[in-house]
Amino acid sequence: MFEAKLANSGLLKKIVESIKDLVTDAPFDCSETAMSLQAMDSSHVALVSLKLEVGLFDTYRCDRTINLGLSLNNMSKALKCANNDDTCMLKYEENEGDSIIFTFADPKRDKTQDVTVKMMDIDSEHLGIPEQDYAVVCEMPAGEFQKTCKDLSTFSDSLNITATKAGIVFTGKGDIGSSVVTYSPSSNTDDESEAVTLEVKEPVNVNFSIKYMNQFTKATALSDRVRLSLCNDVPVVVEYPIEENGFLRFYLAPKIDDEENME
Repeated sequence: MFEAKLANSGLLKKIVESIKDLVTDAPFDCSETAMSLQAMDSSHVALVSLKLEVGLFDTYRCDRTINLGLSLNNMSKALKCANNDDTCMLKYEENEGDSIIFTFADPKRDKTQDVTVKMMDIDSEHLGIPEQDYAVVCEMPAGEFQKTCKDLSTFSDSLNITATKAGIVFTGKGDIGSSVVTYSPSSNTDDESEAVTLEVKEPVNVNFSIKYMNQFTKATALSDRVRLSLCNDVPVVVEYPIEENGFLRFYLAPKIDDEENME
């Protein structure tokens, strides 16, 4: 048996909304310690990795490791029935068919709503994500990163990121013009959530599809901060922490673009 209860449905809504355009079907792996998900997007360019640890849940019970296959679109429909402040209980009984029951409860109104969603058989390929030492790790306000990606996408299909100890630079160049956004490390900010921190072992210069970056920034609703882990010729990791008890990570392979590399 598996059951897990979140204090508010809003969190699960935000997670599903931020990944459902990238990943259609989600094989959730549920164990004693966490509910996690790993899936590639349909074009096999980006990888989504989600981990929700026991500490995020009010109650959590998982008798044995199970895989729950769900269509994220159907999950999104179920969650639309809930108000953000409703509690959300997920329940799956192995001997009671192939469905998951979502129970939304509004404690103020003594109201509960059960929504049953059919599960799917999804081949979950466990993708070994190699441990990687990154040349650059940048943490910055999630809203700033979202705005930068959106601004640059009006000029270019590619996002060029260069980072040195002096700062991190995001560039979008296209036929109509270009935009360059530079952040210098700011550790003296009074508000930690506004700081841009940069750890640089060696400089990087990499290009990515800006379309995917804009998809990833849909997760901005989950966290004030975003962490970018970068290395030349290696997929970037865009990570949004979830309340100290989990994360949503996106991995994206760099674009190989000879012209830009020759500059």
